[in-house]
Amino acid sequence: MPDGQTDRALIEGAENETSLSAFERSVRTGLSAQPKTLEPKYFYDDAGSALFEQITDLPEYYLTRAETEILSTRASEMAGIIGPDAELVELGSGASVKTRLLLSALADPGAYIPIDISADHMEAAAKTLRALHPGLAVRPVAADFSLPLALPNPMTSGRRVLFFPGSTIGNLEPDEARIFLERMRHETRSDMLIIGVDLRKERHVLEAAYDDADRVTAAFNLNLLVRINRELGGEFEIDAFKHEARYNDTAGRVEMHLVSLSDQTVAIGSFDADFKAGESIHSENSYKYTLDGFQALAREGGWKSRDVWTDSRQRFSVHLMVPA
Repeated sequence: MPDGQTDRALIEGAENETSLSAFERSVRTGLSAQPKTLEPKYFYDDAGSALFEQITDLPEYYLTRAETEILSTRASEMAGIIGPDAELVELGSGASVKTRLLLSALADPGAYIPIDISADHMEAAAKTLRALHPGLAVRPVAADFSLPLALPNPMTSGRRVLFFPGSTIGNLEPDEARIFLERMRHETRSDMLIIGVDLRKERHVLEAAYDDADRVTAAFNLNLLVRINRELGGEFEIDAFKHEARYNDTAGRVEMHLVSLSDQTVAIGSFDADFKAGESIHSENSYKYTLDGFQALAREGGWKSRDVWTDSRQRFSVHLMVPA
């Protein structure tokens, strides 16, 4: 092919790649890999966010109840450490239920900045918090906090406290978690970090938490394929895949998979993904830590432990950390 045609083809290819959304680029990259993967941050469209709220109420899903127990009994202790006129920055705010416990305990909180990838879900939660705390400045930020994050300058004289509940840190590979914690320390300019971390426990408890009897978690996982169909022109037959949750004891993590039930090829716009029967899409990891193990990881990310609390059954932990 003449050089001019080669150059033009390369330019057109680059333009086509640039025109893809971040979601589509992620899907193409993940489904071209071996093993196939999808990024868990794309669970949280409006349908996925609503399904996750249902998951938090399931009897098998102990995490929310355990963390809520800690915050219900220890929020006043946390507030005493934080002090007055604090600015609370929450990552992945969701419905902000746990935030209400902490905000209600704080002495005259000055501001609340919820950050979430689902703008509609976050705005609804922000509206509720404005009603509950009329004097509180609520400044929602619709953003993907896995990407570089720019926050407004602090608007209070108190401490800026980064709040990261829900054990979302467990969705990251340990090296990624360390880098993420280091990045949050610099990008948010926070004086403190309050973070929820799930603890290691029996296999049957962990697998049931991610594969409930009512199949709500299965619907949450399969909604990734529904979203690809809706937003990217995918042709996934949802019934041709099944949800699986597996505890990997060696790695210390629960893995979620979408398993193909047959040999099949799925078109996603101009892209085709081939599957063998039994082949899976690895859609999420949820790492479980020991208390010492997480504190060591956090130190590598530039944070040191100030206090740590667990629920009455030692299932979950909440750490209060300060920059090292």
